[in-house]
Amino acid sequence: MLKATIIILLIGVLISLFSGLRFLFKDSDTSDSKRTLIALGIRITLAGALLAVTFYGIYSGELQLNAPWHGR
Repeated sequence: MLKATIIILLIGVLISLFSGLRFLFKDSDTSDSKRTLIALGIRITLAGALLAVTFYGIYSGELQLNAPWHGR
């Protein structure tokens, strides 16, 4: 369940990233559009939630560090 939540949040961050890029190019001629700013806020919120879920998973023991440089 935790890994699925992490993947969903990561996909949400990527979608927000590319929608912000699209809004940046599409709204470059209008100065009063705030869609890029809103996409940035959503991306920051999703990234914070992704970090919180990841740290919770490591803290609770559901996620393990299996990197080659990490001692076993």
